[in-house]
Amino acid sequence: MSFVVIDMEWNQAMRSDSPVFYRLPIHLRGEIIQIGAVKLNDDGTPGEEFQIDVKPVYFRKMHYKVEKLTGIDSARLNNAPGFKEAFEALRKFAGEDCTFLTWGYDDRGIMEQNIIIHDLEWDWIADWVNLQIIYNIQTDGEKNQRSLASAMEHFQIEQTRVAHDALGDAYNTALVCSHLNLREGLRAYDVAIHELETHRKKAEDDSQTPPPVAHHTFDGFDTREEAFRSDVLQEMMCPSCKCGMSLTRWVSQGDRRYMALASCAEHGKYLVRARLREKEDETWVVNRTLYDADDEMLDYYKKKLQASRRRRKKKRSE
Repeated sequence: MSFVVIDMEWNQAMRSDSPVFYRLPIHLRGEIIQIGAVKLNDDGTPGEEFQIDVKPVYFRKMHYKVEKLTGIDSARLNNAPGFKEAFEALRKFAGEDCTFLTWGYDDRGIMEQNIIIHDLEWDWIADWVNLQIIYNIQTDGEKNQRSLASAMEHFQIEQTRVAHDALGDAYNTALVCSHLNLREGLRAYDVAIHELETHRKKAEDDSQTPPPVAHHTFDGFDTREEAFRSDVLQEMMCPSCKCGMSLTRWVSQGDRRYMALASCAEHGKYLVRARLREKEDETWVVNRTLYDADDEMLDYYKKKLQASRRRRKKKRSE
């Protein structure tokens, strides 16, 4: 079995409500425009390299933030192979019996989405390992996600490859991997994943918040204002009957977190929590969660709303 460190760059839709989404079987988070990979030698050091540009089919116009971040423009991709050809080239490079190593979970999700929209086989890429987990196990034991740059700094690795280039990031990740005990990390990997899941569930239990009835993530917004004004926050459907719901005023909870009450004529009230987050490519993500609103939640929202009104009134008087 071989170990292949992989990284990808992907383009995004120009708008969150782009008509292209109606032509796809899934809400495509990103269309791959570049794949970089590095095989590890037997001693864990970086070995053979692979890189290929990919011509997009659905998000053909480059998002200006993606172009700024990666330096890849539409003209460069005009004569690039399509995803099917690039995917086959990756398969030939990696071999049938390989485990992909990534920094974080995003690349796997994007790859799986691109495989789905192109109706390709993916059994041969079933094994993926998040190196962040192994890094945390073998350094400070923290459960938080660490950036690749911080890991390179920890091991005093000089960056000689360009960041936000698929091969450059794959190579830098391979350098970090060469400082880890990969075999030992893989033996402890499943236990670490279980501990993380247990930790997450305990945090949810300790919060005394009932389980959500719906949770969705929406990305690709150019600005925070666009994300907040989007239909995903202003026009919501009841999770039970799919009918439109009325929405109360959003109340800020700080740290780009907001809450409101949504009402369905048939199924009652829901507490809506939303968190807005800026990604590394300077686009914005909305995490939206709905809960059945009990009396405690209704009282909590009412108190926060009243406090917000008092603050606004005080500012106007000043």
